[in-house]
Amino acid sequence: MIYKDTLPNGIRVITEELPFVHSVSMGIWVGTGSRYENKTIHGVSHFLEHMLFKGTEKRNAKQIAESLETVGGQINAFTSKEFTCFYARVLSENFGLAADVLSDMFLHSLFREDETEKEKNVILEEIKMYEDTPDDLVHDVFARTIWQDNSLGQSIIGTAESVQSLTREQLLSYYRDTYTPQNIVIAVAGKIIRDQVIDTIGSFFDGFNGGPNPFNILAPQVSGGTNYVSKDIEQVHLCLGNPGLSNQDTNIYALLILNSVLGGGVSSRLFQKVREEKGLTYSIYSYHSGYTDTGLFGIYAGTSPKSVNSVIAIILEQINDIIRHGVTDEELSRTKQQIKGSILLGLENVSSRMNRLGKSEISFGRIVTPEEVVESVMNVNNDLIIETAQQIFQTDKFSLAVIGPGTLGIDFSSMIKNVVI
Repeated sequence: MIYKDTLPNGIRVITEELPFVHSVSMGIWVGTGSRYENKTIHGVSHFLEHMLFKGTEKRNAKQIAESLETVGGQINAFTSKEFTCFYARVLSENFGLAADVLSDMFLHSLFREDETEKEKNVILEEIKMYEDTPDDLVHDVFARTIWQDNSLGQSIIGTAESVQSLTREQLLSYYRDTYTPQNIVIAVAGKIIRDQVIDTIGSFFDGFNGGPNPFNILAPQVSGGTNYVSKDIEQVHLCLGNPGLSNQDTNIYALLILNSVLGGGVSSRLFQKVREEKGLTYSIYSYHSGYTDTGLFGIYAGTSPKSVNSVIAIILEQINDIIRHGVTDEELSRTKQQIKGSILLGLENVSSRMNRLGKSEISFGRIVTPEEVVESVMNVNNDLIIETAQQIFQTDKFSLAVIGPGTLGIDFSSMIKNVVI
C-alpha cells in the first residue's frame, strides 16, 4: 500500500509498505537544483549536498559515514537540475537510525568555515576529473549549446570559477531559502508501516518551519547550432539532438518508445546499424531528460575522427526514417514489452521504489503508479510516434556538440537539411 501524508509544517511524506522484503529505503527530496541558480551562485545546490555530510552538532563527518555502514546500510545523495535527494537504505530494524542520521544531517549541519574551504577543494578536483572525461563532459556542452542563456544549460557541478567564489554565507542563504517544508518530500519504501514512518519523521522534523519561497525560473529559449571543443584526445565524442518534451507532455510515453527503438539498448537501430553493421563506434545511444516545462533529446556517439561524418549521417538517416514511417510493428511490440519488463522488475528493489515515489511527488505533486505508466505505454500507436518525432526533430532546432582533436570538417547545417519534417 502507498500512503501520502502531510506533516503540520507542510512536509509531504510518502510511504509504501512492503512486508515481503527485509530492508527499507528513505529519501529526503528537495525541489531545488542547478536550474534554480543564477550565475553568481552556480554550483551551490551541489555544494550544499556535499556540506550536509561534513558534520552536525551530534556527529562529525567520519561518524556520519560510519553510522549506517556499521549496520550494513548505505547513505548517499545526488543533485540534479531540478531536485536534490539525500537517501539511505538499511535493514528495517534500523529504520530509526537511518531517519536519525538523515534528519540530523539535513537539519543540524554546521557548515563550518574550515570544512567549507576543504570541500571546495574536493569539488574543484571533481570538476577537473569531469573535464578529463569527455564522454561525460560532452552532454554538458550539448545542453549549453541548446540553452546558452538559460540556467538549464549550466552544469550541475558548477565551474571552477563559480565554486571558488562561493562563500559560507551564500551556502547558508541558499539553504534557508530552498530547504523549506513546502519544498520537501520524504519518501520511504520497504518493510515498514505508515504509522511508524509518520511518528519517527514527525518527531525529528517537529519545529522545522519556514515559508514557501517561489522560484522565478525562465522558460528556456532554444539557441541551437554547433559547438566544438578541441581536446588532445584520440576519439571524437559527439552529442546531437533537439529540445525534448516536458514531464507533463501527453506524448511523453510515445517518446519513451521512440527513444528505446532509436538508441535505447543493444537491440536499438543505432547500436545495430552503427556498431554491429558498420563497426564505427564502441558506444552509441540516445536518451531523453524531461523537466518541468521542457526536455532534452540527445544522441551520443564516440568514434574516430575519420568516421564522424559517417556516424552523423547514419543517425540523421534513422531519425528521418522514423519521422516518415515511425517504427515497425515488431519494434513497437518488442519495445512495449521491454519497457513493461523494466518497470515491473524495478519494483523488486526498495531503492527503486523509493526513488519512483520521491521523484513522482516532487515532480508532479502526485504518485504516478507503475500500472499507469505501463497502461500509457501500451496505448501508444505508430501514428502517435510519428507525431512525436515530427514534434521533436525540427530542422531549425537541431544542435551538435563535439569534443575531439584537430579540425573535423563537419558541415552539420548542410547535413540536417536532408531531414524531412
